[in-house]
Amino acid sequence: MNNDAVLHTKQENFNFSSFVCNIFLLLSSIILFTLPQPNLFVHTGLPFFAFFQLIPLFILVQRISWKFFWLWGFAYGFGCYAFYAYWLGAFHPLGIAVIASLYGIYLLLAFPFLKAAPLFFKKNGWLVQWVIWCAYEYVKTCGFSGFDYGVSGYAMWQSPVFLQSASIAGVWGVSALITFPSAWLSGIICKYCQTKKENNGEKTSAIIAKNIFTQKISALVWIVFLCAAIVYGIKSPVDYSGDKTVKIALVQPNNDPWRGGFEAYSQNLDSLIKLSDEALASDSEIGLVVWPETAFVPRIEWHYKYRQERNKFLLVERLLTYLDNAPVPFLLGNDHAVLDYSRSGKYEAVDYNSALLFRPGENCLPPAAEIYSKMHLVPFTEYFPYEKIFPRLYQGLLNGDTHLWEPGNTPVVFDAAGFKFGVPICFEDTFGEDCRRFVNNGAQAFVNISNDAWSRSMACQYQHLSMAVFRCVENRVPAVRATASGQTCMVDPNGKVLEMAEPFKETWLVTEIPVSENSQKTIYTRYGDFVGKFFAIMAFVLFVFGIAKTVLSKKSKEK
Repeated sequence: MNNDAVLHTKQENFNFSSFVCNIFLLLSSIILFTLPQPNLFVHTGLPFFAFFQLIPLFILVQRISWKFFWLWGFAYGFGCYAFYAYWLGAFHPLGIAVIASLYGIYLLLAFPFLKAAPLFFKKNGWLVQWVIWCAYEYVKTCGFSGFDYGVSGYAMWQSPVFLQSASIAGVWGVSALITFPSAWLSGIICKYCQTKKENNGEKTSAIIAKNIFTQKISALVWIVFLCAAIVYGIKSPVDYSGDKTVKIALVQPNNDPWRGGFEAYSQNLDSLIKLSDEALASDSEIGLVVWPETAFVPRIEWHYKYRQERNKFLLVERLLTYLDNAPVPFLLGNDHAVLDYSRSGKYEAVDYNSALLFRPGENCLPPAAEIYSKMHLVPFTEYFPYEKIFPRLYQGLLNGDTHLWEPGNTPVVFDAAGFKFGVPICFEDTFGEDCRRFVNNGAQAFVNISNDAWSRSMACQYQHLSMAVFRCVENRVPAVRATASGQTCMVDPNGKVLEMAEPFKETWLVTEIPVSENSQKTIYTRYGDFVGKFFAIMAFVLFVFGIAKTVLSKKSKEK
């Protein structure tokens, strides 16, 4: 074998070793993305790993070539959400493929920014990468396809000390705090690898010490913020022991109400009535009964008014008679419809995913419920506004297992049982901006109604709960959640889950919710996602500055 062949073989071996290393970093990044959050293996998550979850990712970004960054970025995004949101496959086989591919594209677009940061900013590229990541986490939640699942900060949902900072900075402040160590440590590691590659003869310990010393100020600043967050987390929880309380019955029928057609609707009503009667019999001080999202599917006011389907009218009449004779108001989810002009221009039934409040003896017969219609619908499965641009996709959604609704536009606040409350419906309590609108409109608490039963996944239900507790801390208001199969619970204003019904069981939970008459609005309630927006703006400014600096530097050298 000649020398050229030997060199060629060594080059191939080196490339293979590098590829294997990159694969290891990719898989480690995917696993570390998933572990801190509620997941398939640990339903409540392992929050400790959140402080280190981005180390292999940031190292990988610097190792890969510009030629193939798109492939690695897509693989990372796809792998993270295929592993983290595996339960979407229970909704539809394409569900997991669509979401995983969507986030593959998102990360594909984010990778060049992450990779360019160390090139534009030689000394502090890792810091810019951190800013870009924080910006990405916020931006991915915006717009039609916004999805809060997977935001780093939600890993801290059971860490009361770190959780409290959300009352100032929302989940974005918590995310920034816990992802900083990943960026800092990855910067130290990459600098060490670069120095070793240059083979300047320094000892490993000396190289590491030198790199740490170079970045000592940034580490000290983070420690100051960390200590401030810990102190705030200890001192800031509100004392609600003196507040009045309201007893609420939360009904959990343990079914997906959309499955099975009319016979299932009738059986579900039997179950809902039975569970409600049991709960009411257990405590005479209950002031409100809550059923989950679309717990009763047939359109209540529509079928009562138009009576086009006799069997559904009779079922609606039975429900309304029960509600009219109940001892307390009932809040329930329903596929509400009105006759109006649709987006297609036709005068027809326009559907809304709604919460209806019925008061016995007042608005049950004939039905004239107080109504809130879900404003933030789930993209693709509940809402798709681009039917004219993508008519085939729209028709495919209509033919599939989806329920397309029109969005509401008003954060209605109900007043019943002696307190005012907003009703974020399912997906809505994963968004801070949506929930603060209720509080700014006068809500003293959240009464969430949800249906995650279709997922048949404990991890899915805990992931949803992990975001819901942030909404309580952000606004310093309590919440109760009535769900189809879990997690039906009561969360206090400090984000602590005080009571929870057993998931995946037909049951009910009677709980007391504290109601403050004089609570002050938090910084987050007043200003919303200002921290997330700050990172988005900073990332844009830094990237533009980096490009300008590089171009000017190149021109200066040419001269």
